[in-house]
Amino acid sequence: MTEAGAESLAEMLDERQHLLEIALCMFGSDTTADHVVQETYRRWYALDEEERAAIAVPRAWLTQTAGSICLELLADPDPDHVPGGRVPRAQPVPYPASLRAGYGPEMLARHERVARRFAAACQAGDTEALREVLAADAIVVSDGGGKVRVAVRPTYGADAVARVVTALLIDQPGTEPAIGSVNGGTGLVLRRAGKAVAVVSVSVAGAEVTAVWIILNPDKLQRWH
Repeated sequence: MTEAGAESLAEMLDERQHLLEIALCMFGSDTTADHVVQETYRRWYALDEEERAAIAVPRAWLTQTAGSICLELLADPDPDHVPGGRVPRAQPVPYPASLRAGYGPEMLARHERVARRFAAACQAGDTEALREVLAADAIVVSDGGGKVRVAVRPTYGADAVARVVTALLIDQPGTEPAIGSVNGGTGLVLRRAGKAVAVVSVSVAGAEVTAVWIILNPDKLQRWH
């Protein structure tokens, strides 16, 4: 995903799978392949905004970079080593540990109603209903953990948030959205072939969604499989 807009969730997952297959073809190891992909995205985010904007086809750049990392690893057989040092652990974006903390019964009930409106709009693919439940100054934050290519910065404003959520979550071929419990509150879990590929929860004020939190980091999705 570039800073200017969102790619679909399917495209993001296909891109990551493409990079994994390059490394698997070279090494035959899931662990090493994951290592290569994480280093590939680390190098992508190490570029500044102008450098990323100048790359006409990000997938081609990522493919070339992944191939280069594979060649570097073949020259240095230590599987824990990547040129420049170990791959740093990705820093997570802010995410509420529990949306229920500090909520009284009335606030919990209100949060539940609003969250279900949001989740139902996503599940039904109803972009207009989604826009109606968002606050004017709503924000969307996504966390790829350096393992999928997502926007570096949060996106602000109801229209922009609706566009991002629509591109990522609505009408995704082969993806099944289901309303479920996320961090103790109502949220949305998207699965493909039985595995979670995205988990969404929301912050609420009054009758509106003020923040949308989208987890795309494969490591954080394990417990939803």
